[in-house]
Amino acid sequence: MIILEDKNKNITLDPLKKVDETELTTLNFGPIHPATHGVMQNILKVNGETIVECEQTIGYIHRAFEKIAEHRPFYQITPLTDRLNYCSSPINNMGWHLTVEKLIQADIPKRVDYMRVIIMELSRIADHLVCNSVIAADMGALTGFTYVFQFREKIYDIFEEVCGARLTTNIGRIGGFERDFSPAAHKKIKALLQEFPKMFNEFKSMLERNRIFMDRTIGVGGISAERALNYGFTGPNLRATGVDYDVRVMNPYCSYEDFDFMIPVGSSGDVYDRFMVRNREIEESLKMIKQAHDNLPEGKYYAEVPEFYLPPKEDVYTKMEALIWHFKIVMGETDVPTGEIYHAVEGGNGELGFYLVSDGGRSAYRLHFRRPCFIYYQAFSEIVCGGMISDAVMTMSSLNVIAGELDA
Repeated sequence: MIILEDKNKNITLDPLKKVDETELTTLNFGPIHPATHGVMQNILKVNGETIVECEQTIGYIHRAFEKIAEHRPFYQITPLTDRLNYCSSPINNMGWHLTVEKLIQADIPKRVDYMRVIIMELSRIADHLVCNSVIAADMGALTGFTYVFQFREKIYDIFEEVCGARLTTNIGRIGGFERDFSPAAHKKIKALLQEFPKMFNEFKSMLERNRIFMDRTIGVGGISAERALNYGFTGPNLRATGVDYDVRVMNPYCSYEDFDFMIPVGSSGDVYDRFMVRNREIEESLKMIKQAHDNLPEGKYYAEVPEFYLPPKEDVYTKMEALIWHFKIVMGETDVPTGEIYHAVEGGNGELGFYLVSDGGRSAYRLHFRRPCFIYYQAFSEIVCGGMISDAVMTMSSLNVIAGELDA
């Protein structure tokens, strides 16, 4: 466990004075505003620049994903998960695949686990780069934002090489991957591991001990560990409060128990601690990618589950059995076992869970996505009250609330 340095700075806010309602101003922070990073509305009551009350409104892009998924074959649900946290969609894809594999009790090869770790940790880095660079951009420091996005594009180049897509990846399949990593993919992964640390050290040195950045983030948007747990916080936002909960350690999947990595934690749960925790997690993710790539096991890149894993294209063209399985899988004509499953992965924002109830049919009887952003946003009004309007913008950024995952 990595414990971030104590900033030794005590900040106290004067209690809000009772004021006449006529002295308060009502402001709409969103829903169409670049500072909200998505379509979400916050109705603020302010006394001067100080927020007295905050009421959140969600649902502006609610797409009924769960109900749509209940009317789709299992294979056709993967593209829906892309549209949750679209900053790290491969983690969503693989979380869903792992859930179905748990239901059908598939035996996944070790090589698939390691390949998934590489892709998921690359996704985590891309997600954290967006979040942390946007925090700085929201206070006027745009340089880091434009700089790190060059490397987010390099990560997307790897995704494109592996699956042909960049943002909404639809990467992998139930049982593994559609193809093995190509030589070009291995080359791009090695290049990223060599080039990324230099850029990231420059990004850290620009902000981590920058006095302006520290003054704007330390003591802002804080939440205690107790309150965070009461709300159901997970991921970097919980670890910033000092709680070292990480799904990859508490309930390992994809052979995460094979890897040597630490869990960074903060102390005050403020904007600065959330920023620092994500920075340290990027470094830990780089270590895991290197370990997985250097020790990639031999073997197949898919499990032997012909009822769910699409056969190779050359077999579909030449073998009748492969053609039949291809047709049945694509058309959603494969029944799944009866069962009730919950499976969670450590998403870019925290515990991303899939609760699946199967009645033995060809689609889910009930399906629920545990979206960490939905939980964080409930606490937003409590976190920002007593702070300044400008602080609310950075608090929203540091919570990394993604509208696609929030509304679902």
